[in-house]
Amino acid sequence: MFSVCMRDCFDTCAILSQMKDERLVVRGNPDHPITRGFLCPKGNLLPSWFHSTKRLKKPLLRDSLEDKFRSVGWDEAISKIAEKMKEVIEEYGSESILVYNYAGDRGIVNYAYPLRLFHYLNASVIEDGICSRAGKEALKDVYGTFIGLDPEELRNQKLIVYWGVNPFWTNLHGFRLAEKFGIERWVVDVLRTETAKRCERFIQIKPESDIFLALGIAKIIVENELYDADFIEKNVYGFEEFKKYVSNLDLDVLSRETGLGKEEMEKLSFEYAEKKGIIHIGYGLQRSLSGGEAVRAISILPALVGHSFGFIYSHSIDKSYAEGVFLRSREVRKIPQMKLCEFIERGEIKLLYIYNSNPFASLPNQNRLRRAVREKEVFVILHDIFFTETALYSHVVLPSNTFFERLDIADSFYHRYIALNQPLAKLFGKSNSEVTRMIAERMGINDPHLKESDEEVIRKVLEMNGIDYEKLKERGFIKIPEKRRFYNTKSGKIEFYSNRAVERGLSPLPRPVKRERGSLKLLTPTWNLTITSQYRNIHGISDASLYLNPTEAKKRGVRENELVEVFNENGSIKAIVKLTEDVPEDVALIYKSFPRNIRDRNVNFLTSDETNEVYGEASTYHSTWVELRKIHE
Repeated sequence: MFSVCMRDCFDTCAILSQMKDERLVVRGNPDHPITRGFLCPKGNLLPSWFHSTKRLKKPLLRDSLEDKFRSVGWDEAISKIAEKMKEVIEEYGSESILVYNYAGDRGIVNYAYPLRLFHYLNASVIEDGICSRAGKEALKDVYGTFIGLDPEELRNQKLIVYWGVNPFWTNLHGFRLAEKFGIERWVVDVLRTETAKRCERFIQIKPESDIFLALGIAKIIVENELYDADFIEKNVYGFEEFKKYVSNLDLDVLSRETGLGKEEMEKLSFEYAEKKGIIHIGYGLQRSLSGGEAVRAISILPALVGHSFGFIYSHSIDKSYAEGVFLRSREVRKIPQMKLCEFIERGEIKLLYIYNSNPFASLPNQNRLRRAVREKEVFVILHDIFFTETALYSHVVLPSNTFFERLDIADSFYHRYIALNQPLAKLFGKSNSEVTRMIAERMGINDPHLKESDEEVIRKVLEMNGIDYEKLKERGFIKIPEKRRFYNTKSGKIEFYSNRAVERGLSPLPRPVKRERGSLKLLTPTWNLTITSQYRNIHGISDASLYLNPTEAKKRGVRENELVEVFNENGSIKAIVKLTEDVPEDVALIYKSFPRNIRDRNVNFLTSDETNEVYGEASTYHSTWVELRKIHE
C-alpha cells in the first residue's frame, strides 16, 4: 500500500507499507525522486509508534480538576462535547470557542477538515506563529513569496549554504540529494551540528548575529563588484539604495558582531560570489527578535549573484477547499498562536478544541499558560493518539487513529511532490474528519460540507491544484504542476528596498535589531529522534540534558553529570550537565525533545513568549536568556 509520513518534517517521505503477521512493515518508496528508498531514524520508528501499547483506546472524561479520568463510550464523549459547545455559544458567543491545531499530522484532510465545523460555528481559529512565520513575512517583503527553489534544481548548482538548519537530522533526504549531485555544502550556525561536521565548510557565528554576517557578505560583494549586474538591472528594485546602505556599514563592526575575522568574512564572500550559492534558510534563526530582519538580509544574497529564487524555505499547495472558510457567516477572528495566554487571561476563550498538537508541551512560557487555563476554567477537548501533557489539562480526551488507518494526501514544505496515503489497517481511535462529522451530527448541523467524505475532499483539493487523482493512485506520488513564477511585489521585482516592509512600518532595508543581552543564551533546537514532543514515548530515551562548553562550565564551577537548576523570570527546570565543544561559550543548549514523563517540567518552562509583532506575531523563544546554579542534594 502507498503511505506517506505525515510528520512535521521537510522530507514527507513516500512509503510502501504492508501488514505481515499482523505487524506493520514499512520501507521507503524507491521510485520517489527525493525520498528514494530509505527512511530516517524517525521513519524507522513508525511500526513501534503504530503498535504502541500506550495508544489511547477509549475516550476519557475528567471527573474532577485532579488527574482523574474515566473511560466512556464514543456516544457519551461526543454528546458531552456537543452539549458543551452549545452551552458556551449560548452563554458567551461562538468566538469564545477556539480551535487549536497545528502540524502534528500534516495530512491535508486530517489537518483541515475539522476547521469546517468551527468555521460553520463562526468560532475563533488559531493563527500559527511558532514555527516559520517571521521568515515567511520577510521573504514576502523581498520576493513577494516564501516559495523558493525546487530542490531538484540543485543538480545545476555548485554550492548550497545551510544557514541555521541541521538537515542531517531534520532534512536527511535533502542532505543526501545535495551529496548525490556533488555540490559543495557550507554550514552557518551557532552550534557545531552533525551537519556541520559533515560539510566542506563550517562558519560558526554568535547567536543572533546572522544579519551582521549577511550584510557583511553583501557589502563585500557589492563593493568588489562581484554581483551579477545584468540580472540585478532586470530583476531587482532598489539596488542603488541598498548599495549606498551597505557602503556605509563598518566591516570591522560587522565581523566583530559575528565573531568572525574580517579576512575570513572577505574570503567566504568572494567564494560565495564565485560559486553563486543557493541558501537553505533554517527556521530556528528566525525564531528570535532579530529573526525577520535576518531572513530579509540573507535572502538578498542569492539575488546578488544572479538567482531568481535562490533560497529554500517553504512550500504549500492550495488547501482552502478542505478547510472550508466559505462556511462562515461572518469574518473570522484569528488568535495569534503566541498570544493564546493573553486571550485566555482576558476571559475571551472559554473552550479549546485541540488536535494535531500538544500545546501544553510545545508552547513557550508554560507556567503562564497552565495557570491561565486553570484560573479561567477553560474547557479543553483533546483529540490525540497518546495521553500527553495537554491531556492532563483536558476535560475530554478522544483517541485518534494514525495515518496508516485512514485515507489522506500530503504535500511537502521542502519538495514539489504530493503523496497518497491509503488505509492499511484499523487498530484504535478515529480520524479528525470522522470526529468532526460526529460532532456536527450531534449538534444537528445538516450542511453537506460537513458530511463530505475524505475522498471527495481529496479529489476537489487535487483538482484545484491541477493534479489527477487517478494518476496519483497509480504511482503513489506525483509532482505538483508549477505555475509561472513571478515576484509578487509592488514593483514586480525582487525588492532589496522593500515597499511591503515600509507599508508594515519597517525600514525598507534590513536593519539589525537591538538585542538585550543576558548571561546565557538558551537555544532549543530539535533532537535527532523526536519531532517536538512526538516519538519520545516510543524509543524509550529522551535527551533533556543541559549542554555547555567546557570553558563556560569551568567559569561557573559546574562539572559533567552534575545536577543544576536552570532558571529565569519565566520559571525553572532541573537538568544534568553535559560538556561539549560543539556548543560555544555563553550558550546553553537544551534540546526540545522533552522528558519522557509528561509530569516533568520541560525547557518551555523557560522560553520566552514575547512575540515579533512586526513579523506576524512570530515566536522569539531563541531570544531567551537563562542563569544556572548548582543543586546540592
